[in-house]
Amino acid sequence: MKFNLETERLTLEPFTSSDLNLLHGTFTDPMVREFLWDDEIISREQTQEVLLTSLDRFDNQHWGLWKIKLKPDGVYAGFTGLWEFFDEGQPQLLYGLLPDMTRKGYATEASKEIIRYAFEVLHFDYLIASFDAPHTASKSVCERLMMKRVEEKEMNGKMTCFYRIEKSR
Repeated sequence: MKFNLETERLTLEPFTSSDLNLLHGTFTDPMVREFLWDDEIISREQTQEVLLTSLDRFDNQHWGLWKIKLKPDGVYAGFTGLWEFFDEGQPQLLYGLLPDMTRKGYATEASKEIIRYAFEVLHFDYLIASFDAPHTASKSVCERLMMKRVEEKEMNGKMTCFYRIEKSR
């Protein structure tokens, strides 16, 4: 099964085993790590674990992390995908952009395609996105995606917002 996805301005390609440096550079970028990793600089080994988990998820469950690349030149902008958090029983929407790629609509555009994929290919009935309450950029993306805020609660010592979108019938 092929997992490459496409939007008007973007291509989404699963990370491969050769993308360790690219993913680690993204995860350790100060803007990305602030909310994704609670500002911790994670090790290459931790990134490798995430990468291997993503590869396994694609093989077995047909979801994981995709690279966001700009058309037509293939410039790397960040990542999007589905990932398990908080023992939810279903993966959540996830995205992160490099600083110079923000405020261009790429997170919303890529996330719309992941939502479509989750509903049409994976047959999910709903999709959740969660983020640290102070992360106003993620709130804006969720609202542009027409996701509805369902709750805010403390998770792992941080106030976390949860947004949800239902599959259209």
